Amino acid sequence: MSEPIPTRRLIGRLLVLVVAMFAFGFALVPLYDVMCDAFGINGKPSGNAYQGSQVVDEARQVRVQFLATNSADMGWEFHPKADELVLSPGAVGEMLFVARNPSDRPMTAQAIPSIAPSEAAAYFHKTECFCFTQQMLQPGERIEMPVRFIVDRDLPRDVHHLTLAYTLFDITARKPPVALNGG
Repeated sequence: MSEPIPTRRLIGRLLVLVVAMFAFGFALVPLYDVMCDAFGINGKPSGNAYQGSQVVDEARQVRVQFLATNSADMGWEFHPKADELVLSPGAVGEMLFVARNPSDRPMTAQAIPSIAPSEAAAYFHKTECFCFTQQMLQPGERIEMPVRFIVDRDLPRDVHHLTLAYTLFDITARKPPVALNGG
């Protein structure tokens, strides 16, 4: 007994739909990468971001100020090694931030950066940053965490001062630290 033609058509259309959904699932990863590259989201710099071949603009100086604050529930000591750094656009800058866990328990933290003025953020490129990963410290442990960056030489000429500020958040409840001695 053969199926009526409308049922065959429906089955055929459903099979085409399943194949199209499967193909779309495979296409999502490259589409996502294209969108991230185009809009500079998800930590992927957009096409006009620093690519490692900039020339230093020796004729200009930019003052980069560093700030460190804790969120309301974070008890760590947290500060930059220096308050500011003066450099030429295109040059690599580096600052160390110090964190210490004065509590009697292991804790995990995450630093969230912000840059001011906001219009200059597109010209500030972190090449290495402790904010890219979570920091876990044992009781009393102290760590020095580097941030390496380049202020793009295309920074608008009227911007002479940038502020890189970090806020440190306690995320221990979301990601409990692992004790060193396995206990």
